[in-house]
Amino acid sequence: MKQRLLLGTSQQVSLGLLALRVAFGCFMLVHGLQKVMGFSTISEGFPDPLGMGHQLSLVCAIATEVGCSILLILGLGTRVAVAGLAFTMFVALFLVHGGDPWKVKELAAVYLATYAVIFLTGPGAISLDQKLFGKSGSEES
Repeated sequence: MKQRLLLGTSQQVSLGLLALRVAFGCFMLVHGLQKVMGFSTISEGFPDPLGMGHQLSLVCAIATEVGCSILLILGLGTRVAVAGLAFTMFVALFLVHGGDPWKVKELAAVYLATYAVIFLTGPGAISLDQKLFGKSGSEES
């Protein structure tokens, strides 16, 4: 009983990963949708840290923040989705806001850390990845 309380069950871990995926997927989805809604007003001044042009940088950010967030919420292609999201947050943290004070770049760091955790753990049992690619309902070691 004490071990279960301290370590949790596999079902609790799966529920925790589901909650983490859905929460951070929804949080980032909001950022992406805000960019979609304001595209015409922000496209000319959007940061271009990779030298692709302001509009293409914005399109890439939107595609990642909307598309990968939806995949993350569903738990479909989870590691690929969080790799894209982590790359976007890495660019935001170190290139776009690299010289800014911590309070400006802290949110990007939180997202990056969360996406790194999800990349390492995988989506959990309650995911389309597990449903489509899992082995007989059990996770591979």
